[in-house]
Amino acid sequence: MSKETIVFISGVLLIIVPFLGIPLQWREYVIAALGVLLIFIGYALRRGMYLRHIEREGGERATDSFVETTNKLFDDGTVQ
Repeated sequence: MSKETIVFISGVLLIIVPFLGIPLQWREYVIAALGVLLIFIGYALRRGMYLRHIEREGGERATDSFVETTNKLFDDGTVQ
């Protein structure tokens, strides 16, 4: 079962659980467990998307820039 399917089923269960007639305390545990499951799977999906994005760009971010200079930028404090 894919992560996307688990997210979909968990969302459907979150909608249905309040109407199933289960005891209030059990309902709270089920809703909390489904919420935690959605958080972990959502994080895994976002992380996977980020890693695929980095792989597509050859491991480097296109907007980053680096310039190396050989000129002296700061005074070292010595008096001449």
